[in-house]
Amino acid sequence: MADPASAERAAPKRRLPVIATILVAAAVAAMIGLGFWQLQRRTEKLALLAVLAANPSRSVIAMPIPAIGDDLLFRRASAMCLAPVSFSTEGAGNAGYRIIAHCSTGAKGPGFAVQLGTTRDVDFKPVWLGGPVSGILSHAPSHEPLIARLFEKARPKPLLLVADKPAPGLAANAVPSIDSIPNNHLAYAVQWFAFAAIALVIYGLALRRRAGRG
Repeated sequence: MADPASAERAAPKRRLPVIATILVAAAVAAMIGLGFWQLQRRTEKLALLAVLAANPSRSVIAMPIPAIGDDLLFRRASAMCLAPVSFSTEGAGNAGYRIIAHCSTGAKGPGFAVQLGTTRDVDFKPVWLGGPVSGILSHAPSHEPLIARLFEKARPKPLLLVADKPAPGLAANAVPSIDSIPNNHLAYAVQWFAFAAIALVIYGLALRRRAGRG
């Protein structure tokens, strides 16, 4: 009668599938790396939010200014619109639509954009000839394709002056708030770490099932 221990020793040991193991290990490493990257982004975002929280109480700055990043968001600003070059209508959520004037600041001036107010009428035609405006800085609407934002180098976002007082026929703008700046990086980091753990568990179960068929 054969010795069970001898038979077990004689049975060939099933090796790990090399290619599959490498692929799973690479995927798990990538997901863990993304998790730590999100933690780093969270630290950066918290520092930015601390700056933005103090911006409304800082001194008023003059428009136009170059788009140099997000550190000027929610800062109070003033400007002189010599003449509106054009108007555009953008969605404003529950407020309906926001009317934006693209202003000239002179023959060689860079110009700037000012959100004049909101309306429920998508066909609203503003009657506004320019002049002094003041308000709070926010981001101008961006129509950059998502694919460009993913694969091209990040460019400074243009700034928009959200006027304190609405133009004739428009409702007042909602005051831009720091609450509109998302900070979901911790949740994203947890998700990536969870994905990595799930991938390891699934692969472990697959290896166990494979060994059981041997």
